[in-house]
Amino acid sequence: MIVCPNCSHQNPDGAVQCEACYTPLPSMMACPSCGATVQSDASFCGQCGFDLRAATSPASAQASPDPVEIPQLDPPDPLISLDPITVDPSATANVTAAATVEAAEPSSPPDGAAIANAASPSSEKSTRLQVSQTRLLHIQTDTALELPPTLSLIRIGKPNDRVPPDIDVSGFPDSEIVSRVHANIRVEGDIYYIEDVGSSNGTYVNNMPLPYGNRHRLRPGDRIALGKGDKVSFIFQAS
Repeated sequence: MIVCPNCSHQNPDGAVQCEACYTPLPSMMACPSCGATVQSDASFCGQCGFDLRAATSPASAQASPDPVEIPQLDPPDPLISLDPITVDPSATANVTAAATVEAAEPSSPPDGAAIANAASPSSEKSTRLQVSQTRLLHIQTDTALELPPTLSLIRIGKPNDRVPPDIDVSGFPDSEIVSRVHANIRVEGDIYYIEDVGSSNGTYVNNMPLPYGNRHRLRPGDRIALGKGDKVSFIFQAS
């Protein structure tokens, strides 16, 4: 008899589903030890206590795999035999004789123009480093003042005993409105900044006053006025 795991109804041997609730019934097997009918998923036989797990383990039930049949491969094509390389003895003798004659002849001196071209590098192929040039163009006198390329701080003013100027504007007209220590130009890489350092009459950039302590990044074409009235003015130029 097969007992339904759902409703406990006793079904006849060989039934695949419960007659009462139609639940699928577990498959049955005979105990290898006593022959009693037990469920195939049982661990022990209910009659003799035989360990059914050892009898139904995958290792014992595993069948030996079928041998793999290796197909017969076609034999490879035969290798292609190469013809041996033959050297003409007469050609070898001609080459050797020509090399001997060339080595015996004195070499002609090289052309002077060729020596000059080899010694002197071509001006077209040489690389020239272009150094940027910056200047202040005095508008009233059309005078260009080159900014020192080696200084990172360029002082603008007039001669004094405290801080000598790098750009002296004392020779320009109306320079009396310019303080002795008037403004600085700071260089950071290829960027130029101008700042007022506490001048009496102020510094103006593009007709706008530059407050003390602030700085303005200069661009080509900027107009710089030292003092009021635009009497001492410069154009910042860079090339």
